[in-house]
Amino acid sequence: MSLVLLEHMQNKAHANLLKVEFLRALLAGSLANDLCALSREGEEVFIGSLFQNLGRLLTEFYFPEEAQQMRKGVAAGKSEDVAALGVLGMTCEDLGLGVARVWDLPASIQRLMRKPAGNPPVRQPADTEERLRWLCLASNDMADAFLHKEGDALARELARLSARYAGGLGLEGKHIQTVALAAREKLAQTAEAMGVQVTSDSPAARLLRPAPVKELPADSLQPLELTAETAPEAARTTPTSTLPRVVSAELLATGIQDITNAMVEDFELNDVLRMVLETMYRALGFRRVLFCLRDAATQSLTGRFGLGDDAAAVAKLFRVPLKDAQDLFGMVCNKGLDTLIRDAGVPNVAQKLPVWYRSQINAPAFLLLPL
Repeated sequence: MSLVLLEHMQNKAHANLLKVEFLRALLAGSLANDLCALSREGEEVFIGSLFQNLGRLLTEFYFPEEAQQMRKGVAAGKSEDVAALGVLGMTCEDLGLGVARVWDLPASIQRLMRKPAGNPPVRQPADTEERLRWLCLASNDMADAFLHKEGDALARELARLSARYAGGLGLEGKHIQTVALAAREKLAQTAEAMGVQVTSDSPAARLLRPAPVKELPADSLQPLELTAETAPEAARTTPTSTLPRVVSAELLATGIQDITNAMVEDFELNDVLRMVLETMYRALGFRRVLFCLRDAATQSLTGRFGLGDDAAAVAKLFRVPLKDAQDLFGMVCNKGLDTLIRDAGVPNVAQKLPVWYRSQINAPAFLLLPL
């Protein structure tokens, strides 16, 4: 979403530099997650890798002139730390960690943001935290390789980095290379689906070019949806290829920017909620969008307002008991799952819809976004 917002920056040259950092960080986070042996660690290493160069990203965003001086220093042969000390008076890592403390990020994430010193271990460390720190560093080093090298030079660098980190990660070097190439392919698909544009001469373009191998693991971009467990397979899946045709990134980005601007100043919550609903209604082409609020006294979900066909009347009909295990709406909200029902007429979906809904609304498809 941040990448989409960059399309609306007035200073396009600055926006292009930020895209480089955003895409590189996103690739590092995705790669770390894909290399993670345990799924429960995936989100933590994704965020740790994403933020390991937070200081560099913040410098680029808030201090573009200083960032340019640092790039010149690195091009002249200085390390990034030396260049940053000369310009900022601190390293980018110290800047990122300082901000992380102000933001009160979890201590575990802050530890992952600090790069481990020395050479990587030759065997997988017994200490989980140390292993994950090396995983975050390896993912960022490989993301940098994609950013700065191409062709044979890239292939050699990926092979070198894979061999360097394989022992400490407990993985085979060839597997690391394969996952890295697949992660870049996934990044390119994500950028295409979101309508992110980069100039052909930008370093970011190297991150989005086709991988130098013809065969990659079947790891296509997954749609950002979870459907009800009761729905059959045909009703549970949405091909990724349909997303760019359905979602208008331009309208979404504009709406998000308007909402962000409104929240910077004094605002009324209801006004912001209506802006959110309007953005969804116009950008995603819904027949109607409703906002419901949980009533703590009755433990139910109550319709408040909406946009679209008879939205006000339909909102009044919504009274969803959250303790009813047989009610599809209550079940989804209690689990907190973003849920798309593509065919509400499927028997094992319809039987879990309340009678009042089937008799008075009966939308053939709907999306639930519980907060």
